[in-house]
Amino acid sequence: MDAVTKQTADRMTASRCLIIKIGSALLVDDTTGEIRTDWLIGLGADIARLKARGVNVVIVSSGAIAVGRTHLGLKAGALALEQKQAAAATGQIRLAHAWQETLAAHDITVAQILLTPSDTEERRRHLNARATIETLLEMGAVPVINENDSVATEEIRYGDNDRLAARVAQMISADTLVLLSDVDGLYRADPRLDATAELIAEVAEITPEIEAMAGTAPAGYSSGGMVTKLDAAKIATTAGCAMVITDGKPRDALTRLEGGARCTWFLPSSEPMTARKRWIAAAVDTAGAITIDDGAVAALRVGKSLLPAGVTQVDGTFDRGDAIAVKTLDGRIAGRGLSAYSSSDARLIMGRKSRDIENILGYRGRDEMIHRNDLVTELSAAGAPEE
Repeated sequence: MDAVTKQTADRMTASRCLIIKIGSALLVDDTTGEIRTDWLIGLGADIARLKARGVNVVIVSSGAIAVGRTHLGLKAGALALEQKQAAAATGQIRLAHAWQETLAAHDITVAQILLTPSDTEERRRHLNARATIETLLEMGAVPVINENDSVATEEIRYGDNDRLAARVAQMISADTLVLLSDVDGLYRADPRLDATAELIAEVAEITPEIEAMAGTAPAGYSSGGMVTKLDAAKIATTAGCAMVITDGKPRDALTRLEGGARCTWFLPSSEPMTARKRWIAAAVDTAGAITIDDGAVAALRVGKSLLPAGVTQVDGTFDRGDAIAVKTLDGRIAGRGLSAYSSSDARLIMGRKSRDIENILGYRGRDEMIHRNDLVTELSAAGAPEE
């Protein structure tokens, strides 16, 4: 095994949370419009092997429109928006059923989630979607995600699942995004036109030279192409998630990738959680503040979440998902984070035990005021807030 092959195998083996994006060209036969059942069964076996190893797997699956148009009798060629939405509504049922049957053979539960760009970009909807996905993963299920094509308009669509997959990877702090494609990576020239084109095994930075290597999307069901894959790589790597493009045509594409198959890796500059916390610390303005007692300060110092019991005061007006400052009793900044509650609800539950939240608010929210994954502290090793 050469160094490049071993590096690919090691990266896949080390991945604990994997996003797998599958395009229509792989999943749907472009002649019959039917799902490639044999191919899907092979991929299902690969996913089962990952799950057995303790890897969290999220699937971003295209194919609803491609499957639905066949069953509605829509002819080949461009579709009007309302025809696309009708095809998506029909095809999504068949697509979800195919995934359910495939993974049920391995005793794996499938959950369907339909997203639009605003679900991944608007803070409150982002948090709701993230909480749903993370809960499903904790319960051992495999979320199967697609863009909500049946309701989204052209102005509010991603238009491809490469970028949607990258947004999902960003949302849940995944460590690896696998794009199963009809090519095995990024080439210096279009391999369909130039048989001598060189595969780039690793991209540490997406430069203008790298962007210039992207060609046009192939004809057929694909709406992406290498341009959207590079866009996805920018999103994923900025969020601390590695991305890999590999040939998805073999039934055991993931097993082959773990064995060191040809591919292109796009490398992040930091770990997913580091990237997320850097965003919270530097890129988000605070909408309010909470004051915490000395016990809560000590908990934050050792990396714990902030519970309502440790909050003594709530200042300002903010919504769930807004960034807020965390202060000590003497007014110094201890950190900042994304609040799990609005300011009005935070005032009602501050100083109270997490088990009392449902009785106070009438609904069961999170146990934490700010979860540790959404919290950046500014505490010295000695435990006092830094000046």
